[in-house]
Amino acid sequence: MTRPAAGAEPLIANVSDTARWIAAYRAVESARPDALFADPLADRLAGERGHAIVAAAPRVSWALIARTKLIDDLVVKAIGEGCDRVLNLAAGLDTRPYRLDLPADFGWVEADLPALLADKEQALADQTPRCQLTRRAVDLADPAARDAFLDEALAGADKALVLTEGLLMYLEPHDVAALSQSFQRPAIAWWLLEFWGAGLKKWMTKKTAGLLDNAPFRFGAANGLAYFEELGWNPIEAESVLLAANRFHRLPFWYRVAARLPQPDPRNPGNTRWSAVTRLAPHKV
Repeated sequence: MTRPAAGAEPLIANVSDTARWIAAYRAVESARPDALFADPLADRLAGERGHAIVAAAPRVSWALIARTKLIDDLVVKAIGEGCDRVLNLAAGLDTRPYRLDLPADFGWVEADLPALLADKEQALADQTPRCQLTRRAVDLADPAARDAFLDEALAGADKALVLTEGLLMYLEPHDVAALSQSFQRPAIAWWLLEFWGAGLKKWMTKKTAGLLDNAPFRFGAANGLAYFEELGWNPIEAESVLLAANRFHRLPFWYRVAARLPQPDPRNPGNTRWSAVTRLAPHKV
């Protein structure tokens, strides 16, 4: 991993900069002849900064690519099951409204901080989304602003899916619990996320020391999916990112052995380096 020179401006000044990191991974994947998805906008969104972050980061492209593909597939599946709106919170530089095969009248709402959304609007000004896309600038850490946003974004929806890709690991546990509570609304049918266990959080914190000092990882519960069950959510689907990357033929050689070993209990991964993409539904009262 290449570190920034002493005294240089940090590659990641805040959490928003991680969006360029993820966009760079999507660009690299899209250039492959056997790409799992096509994102022709990723390279312009990543820019030189995004690719510089990739060069400085640990080699985790396989995990980010697998996460992207899993979420793509679950979004499409949910729409087939009657989802009538997607709310993408902390959307970053995501381009699913431009690259997924979505109904032209489908409602998609992106929420993020004002500066990042302004940059994104400018970068994609010449592009037309495939669905009815709206963007809202909101500080999701502000409970009142978050609730007001949800009231507006869910108006008229009956079976919405909330997506929090790449968000929870940057939140304190009490903020994750508050977010969960705010999603307990009749109009929200599903919550789609990637979840890290405590072991992966510890490993990633060590591996990204000096790179992510301004955007530290904060959340990773040792009880895995049981954490969300205790908050009132039922995991409908959950797939290990490691196993998905192996299924997609993206795992580096040295991780393939790990994929063949017995896997941790999703409800008690402990200190294992484990993550999964899961779709949750609220418990029925």
